[in-house]
Amino acid sequence: MARIGIIGEGIAGLTASISLARKGFEVTLIGKGIKETNSYLAQAGIAFPILEGDSIRSHVLDTIKAGRYLNNEEVVWNVISKSSEAYDFLLSLGLNFEENEIEGGHSFPRIFTIKNETGKHMTKLLYLRAKELGVQFIKGFASSLAIEEGNCYGVFLNGELLKFDATILATGGYTALYKFTAGSSLNLGILIGDALMKGALASNLEFIQFHPTGFIGKDVKLISEAVRGAGAKLINEDGERFINELEPRDIVARAIYRQIQKGKKVYLDATKIEDFKEKFPQIYMFLTKEGINPEKDLIPVTPIAHYSIGGLRVDLYYRTNVENLYAIGETADNGFHGANRLASNSLLECVISGLEVARTIVRDNPRVKEVKEIKDTTQELGDIESVKEILWNYAGIVRSEKGLKEGLRKIERIEVDERIKLLVRGILECALARRESRGVHYREDYPFMKKEFERFSIFDGRCLL
Repeated sequence: MARIGIIGEGIAGLTASISLARKGFEVTLIGKGIKETNSYLAQAGIAFPILEGDSIRSHVLDTIKAGRYLNNEEVVWNVISKSSEAYDFLLSLGLNFEENEIEGGHSFPRIFTIKNETGKHMTKLLYLRAKELGVQFIKGFASSLAIEEGNCYGVFLNGELLKFDATILATGGYTALYKFTAGSSLNLGILIGDALMKGALASNLEFIQFHPTGFIGKDVKLISEAVRGAGAKLINEDGERFINELEPRDIVARAIYRQIQKGKKVYLDATKIEDFKEKFPQIYMFLTKEGINPEKDLIPVTPIAHYSIGGLRVDLYYRTNVENLYAIGETADNGFHGANRLASNSLLECVISGLEVARTIVRDNPRVKEVKEIKDTTQELGDIESVKEILWNYAGIVRSEKGLKEGLRKIERIEVDERIKLLVRGILECALARRESRGVHYREDYPFMKKEFERFSIFDGRCLL
């Protein structure tokens, strides 16, 4: 029986573990706990084009429009056409959705939610079902990959090699490399950088989505897109509404950023939403702890780093270019999101990629060769705070050639894990090479989309456009 190792306990990793266990594989899942994942923190919901009046084609077109036509169209059709399969899979586990909502960029209310704590409910249920199927859970941090001569043999955990016939990375993205993010603090992209150092390819690293309505208080939190979908309005300190709140995230985030650059504070006015506490219990709870009653008070908001669209380069079936190494969810990039992720497509991708990679592994029937002596490449993290400042200041919502070059100069002087330094250099170099504005990548010195850049950035230690 082939042994499969999955790194990451979010929805993608848990889905893959369930699917593989059902197919008879011996599955080991390594992580720090489900509450430490971005999946657990996901508020709004999951997009399914399955209701009467909606269509797969409509969802595909919305995804490509939001992605600014950089999407791999074959991948978009492949993922969205399997929506009903993903929906049935979740229902078969005992999940019950409560409502359907509309979010920015969608032409139909196809967002299925559970108390706007959808990720929490999905993750807890998937974890229980995986345990019931005999998936072995190891609590810890996989510090590096065992890759030699283009083959992955497993991972290192506490200096010990855990050998697997196939290894699946489901560790999330790299938004924790930014100063302000509401995501998991573990999302530093260390294993993405590790894979890069050992021959894996990455793509579209420059595309980092900023959620328009972040809240920076005692903690950094998100005000879900669903709040705007329920009727909340964005206004500046003069009471002026300056943007259609349901535009795609890149447009809304830049509009808020411009107001802030003008010296104006920006607020979300949710006072007209009836039963806010019942509809958004998680948001209501943390806002009241911050001294804000959203049923009466304006909510101060600012864009924060939210989602890594780029990642390890994978094919339609979630294979990397390293033998026996696969990547799913936010860790991977195969062009599904293009240059800007459509809201609530992330959880859909997590479930689909988890189901799809299991089928791929069945077909590939991986068998790792005899392993030679492989060294653990674990390093001290180093000065992460300086890295966060560099990316926030020079590769944020608005970029320029001058700023990106300054970021590249500064990162070379920072004492930090070389794998993180390589990943950060990839973000900055790909942003510098893309001399246009497209989706979440906005260059103030090249403010328009250009047909010549309607192609992926590939990073193998240097950026290839």
